[in-house]
Amino acid sequence: MSTESYIASPSVVAYAGRNQVDLSEVARKSGRLSLAREDVDSHLNGTTPTASAMPAPDRYWDVDHAAFGPVSEEPLSRMAKLASANLSAADSMIPQVTHHDRADMRRLEAFRNSQKAEANRRGLRLTALAFHVKALTICLQEFQRFNASLSSDGSTIVFKHYVHIGIAVDTPYGLMVPVIRDADKKGLWQIAANITDLAWRAQARKIRPDEMGGASMSISNLGGIGGTAFTPIVNPPELAILGITRTEIVPVWENENWMPVPMTPLDLSYDHRVINGADAARFMARYVQLLTDPRRMVV
Repeated sequence: MSTESYIASPSVVAYAGRNQVDLSEVARKSGRLSLAREDVDSHLNGTTPTASAMPAPDRYWDVDHAAFGPVSEEPLSRMAKLASANLSAADSMIPQVTHHDRADMRRLEAFRNSQKAEANRRGLRLTALAFHVKALTICLQEFQRFNASLSSDGSTIVFKHYVHIGIAVDTPYGLMVPVIRDADKKGLWQIAANITDLAWRAQARKIRPDEMGGASMSISNLGGIGGTAFTPIVNPPELAILGITRTEIVPVWENENWMPVPMTPLDLSYDHRVINGADAARFMARYVQLLTDPRRMVV
């Protein structure tokens, strides 16, 4: 079966395989590039729409740009097309809300600095991201509705009894989200090693298929680039995603004085069908508490 003529998630490929459906045939008959489970069902029921029945491209995109000046073209990679389809579906189907907060990083940075000798001995970098993964792991164990997924018909919540954390990695080939499996069973040093390994292999296109998908929740970290806040898009079937931007020095009134405090902006987007605003606020309050006092994570 060729995968060059269509785009489908691993779960859709598996579903088609169980039903002995050739996705290339579905794509050919329907004229669709991005295939979902519904396309497989339509094919099985003999109601797959034909290419001629598909709506014409939206008039806002159907523009001859060359009429206005010189242009050049570059085809989207298969990975970019898949990401585009997934993000478009997520943005159109999920009622998303983003909760913004920030965390005092003074104690965490002091602890990280105190571990430099140990990090050198282990040949590792103990980055702030390792602490974010650890804090998120603890929160997912304490707030079960965040470590869950909604069934495709929206009628059932599936609670997960494992904690896998997706780490969004910006690569020359497009965004990849490899997953740290069983993060709840790992300490900071092992998490730090996993982050370094997955990020390097993502850049080298050496991530295996079994190292993608199945995350409880994902982290999108822009701290190394910049920004003060953003609204990350929930990656279905996950119910939430955490965004991190660059730590900044903020004046904080403390002990009758203004203190320069390193604060990290945090952005939690969530599926409002399952998670409400109070849930998100409590989740982030606990998350910030863990980052503010890292001893709560390492004891």
